[in-house]
Amino acid sequence: MKLKTKILLTCIAYIVIPVILLLGAFFGIARYVGGLTPQMRFEFDEMTEDLLIDLLIAVVLILLLTSLLITRWVHSSIYKPVSKLNEAMQKIREGDLTYVLETNKTGEFGDLFRNYEDMRMRLKETAEEKNRQEDKNRELITNISHDLKTPITAIKGYAEGILDGVAATPEKTEKYVRTIYNKASDMDKLINELTVYSKVQNDRIPYKFMRINVSDYFADCIEEIGLELEQKNIEFTYNNMVPAYTQIIADPEQLKKVINNIISNSIKYIDKPQGRIDIQILDDADSILIEIADNGRGIAQADLTKIFERFYRTDASRNSAQGGSGIGLSIVKKIVEDHGGYIWASSKEGVSTCMHIAFRKYMEIY
Repeated sequence: MKLKTKILLTCIAYIVIPVILLLGAFFGIARYVGGLTPQMRFEFDEMTEDLLIDLLIAVVLILLLTSLLITRWVHSSIYKPVSKLNEAMQKIREGDLTYVLETNKTGEFGDLFRNYEDMRMRLKETAEEKNRQEDKNRELITNISHDLKTPITAIKGYAEGILDGVAATPEKTEKYVRTIYNKASDMDKLINELTVYSKVQNDRIPYKFMRINVSDYFADCIEEIGLELEQKNIEFTYNNMVPAYTQIIADPEQLKKVINNIISNSIKYIDKPQGRIDIQILDDADSILIEIADNGRGIAQADLTKIFERFYRTDASRNSAQGGSGIGLSIVKKIVEDHGGYIWASSKEGVSTCMHIAFRKYMEIY
């Protein structure tokens, strides 16, 4: 029953019940008197005063009983639910989001109780997500501290070696300087990754979408990648199987970040004496499929669905060779999805890993 109806019925009961009782008593007395003889009416008149007093007492008692019943009904159907809801809201104010307010009521109070439960669950989910995010941020700070400390320590050590004259030959000096440069480059990559991550967090990646020719774009991109892999003594193959006119809508700069990030990740986890990376661009009806495969150590099946989560790392040891913030692939996934594409991984542990990226082709509409 709705609250408005309950209040209306209560008011009516307070007014109507006494009226009904008085009218009932009046008509009852009138009917009784109408059936009396003159002698009996004379005797009745003498009894009227006592009768009226008894009638008044009866009416008062009935009114008291009615008020008691109505008050009890109002307490159970209005005051008690309001009190429960007030207690529940106080729990939320105190930060207790575990207080459950269950009900099988209908009407406004039933709606209020269910709305409270919906609000409580949403607040609880938000609080839990905030706690998880804070834990991840603390983990990120720890990871960054570790990943920055390692190259900084190396840079200081080699710089001190040069200053102290330990690098006595030009060859040794060149080796020290090159090491310093490489470590500084690692730090620069990490800082750039964190900058992108900050933009991802706030959905502020500056996209500049345009039509790009797949064959031309990847030919240029692969040329740069090939030079880097050659320096690292990693075998590299590239196979483009899409028609020469194939186009996609993409941000060239952000797409290059996706490819470079996956390549860097592959290099990091190659554990064979001779590393190998293969890139294929495949034609898949109304989409293109980019496959980047390596012969690294692979990923366990249990980890495959988690590698794109922020801060997730399959490498728990966090050694300097395989360190990282754990946000690279989450950034890749974000960029790919912002392009309307899909990314997933397949892997055979100890053998290889392959990243698959699908983008929809650009189609002219006439």
